[in-house]
Amino acid sequence: MKPTPFDPRKDLAPIPFTSRVLELAQRMKQAGLTWSPHVGCFVWDRDDVIEVPSPFPENVYFILNLGRFLRIFETRERMVEKLVFVPTRYQARLILDKLGAGEEFRSDDSRMSKPGEGEADLIEVYEAVLKTLQKE
Repeated sequence: MKPTPFDPRKDLAPIPFTSRVLELAQRMKQAGLTWSPHVGCFVWDRDDVIEVPSPFPENVYFILNLGRFLRIFETRERMVEKLVFVPTRYQARLILDKLGAGEEFRSDDSRMSKPGEGEADLIEVYEAVLKTLQKE
């Protein structure tokens, strides 16, 4: 079966795959964000390790079948090394809670009570994660 790529002209993106979002995801990784590859994660293959074309823009993939990724990378550790985790807004908020900064962030930003995952909203949460990681 031939894959059907994401078409940004007509398809609704699950998260904004912009260069700014991906840059912040990379910076969170460099700052020590830990994650365990699992189903439900978006990842950025910035080094073009995965030979199959990405269905999403900018070499972003969605882990739907972890086994397929393990066949490429062999171990979860190598996946963590080679891929950049691109958390959804919800996942990033869970990361903030795990880091102990979720309440602080919620109280600092009245806009976070509204739903949405536009680029500005996602960047704001990523920057809060990055700021929290840099404090550690």
